[in-house]
Amino acid sequence: MKIVSIVGARPEFVQGAPVTRALRAAGIQEILVHTGQHYDYKMSQAFFDDLGIPEPNYNLEVGSGGHAPQTAEILVRLAEVLIKEQPDVVIVRGDTNSTVAGALAASKLHIPLAHVEAGERSFDRRMPEEINRIVTDSISDVYFCVSATAGRQLAAEGRTAHVHVVGDVMYDAVLHNRELALSQSRIVSDLGLTPGGYALATVHRAATTDDPERLGAVVAAFNAAPETVVFPAHPRTRAAIERQGLAFAANVRLIDPVGYFDMLQLEENARLIATDSGGVQREAYFLKRPCLTLRDETEWTETVSAGWNQLVGVEAARIRAAWSTFTPPAEQPPIFGDGHAADRIVAVLQQTPPVFGQTGRPTSS
Repeated sequence: MKIVSIVGARPEFVQGAPVTRALRAAGIQEILVHTGQHYDYKMSQAFFDDLGIPEPNYNLEVGSGGHAPQTAEILVRLAEVLIKEQPDVVIVRGDTNSTVAGALAASKLHIPLAHVEAGERSFDRRMPEEINRIVTDSISDVYFCVSATAGRQLAAEGRTAHVHVVGDVMYDAVLHNRELALSQSRIVSDLGLTPGGYALATVHRAATTDDPERLGAVVAAFNAAPETVVFPAHPRTRAAIERQGLAFAANVRLIDPVGYFDMLQLEENARLIATDSGGVQREAYFLKRPCLTLRDETEWTETVSAGWNQLVGVEAARIRAAWSTFTPPAEQPPIFGDGHAADRIVAVLQQTPPVFGQTGRPTSS
């Protein structure tokens, strides 16, 4: 069996690493394609280095750009790779432009498509990620869900065949790398931080960074926090902050993006995490850290229902109020599996390779 795995952005690198490791341990040929959606060292290669991901067989080097041109460029370049390689299966993951472009390329070339992290829904179609998820699931042949909730959401849309609740590969990654991060990362001491004595914040979604009022409210909330706030800033976020002339109080530590090991250590040692990132919401849950989500909705509703994640939007007063009062319960249900999601994915692919048919395309072996 030959599988083409597509990655392109930071969360996909984390999601991809456990699956790559499991595929290769099973003797399955994997052709790794990096679209280049995230392309500088701190946004890309640092994650490959930390996670031990092999050098990609192809780097499409699409770079940055608007959603339409970036997605179109990935689709054009990826189609050439798929025609050349003729894989048995294409794997996409998550909800990025690389995800939906990979799904479209595979579908148009009649190559079976597997979606890792299928069935997630925020029910907000203003989010580009939501459209990417819906489109990808609508043309996939096999669905790998992180939780029973995702499986139920697919069923509500009429998709019940080849749906597998396997757990979260990002949880696999945390369990595999937690001790490595502890031994190799020095970021907490290098920044002069006290474990449990600071908050960690990330902001990168265009809905906030491109809206001066929303971004200004988030910065005001960070400035009013009663503790040190470590803020690794995405390049787009930093550019927006500079463009708007926003200033930070002395308690906010604005730093460059960090690699995977450093991020794990910052998360694990934080008292509180505030983020608009889906991946960071989950990592906060894995590491049992209270999370404030700087959005009005989330696809990771289970973390909210479990009491470990609170939606606070981007109103400064609402964020400030939750910052000091939010306390998760003592119990934490095992929502995202047991850390063996990648092994289950490979087992499914080996036993029942995806075939065309359920989406109305010609059946093939």
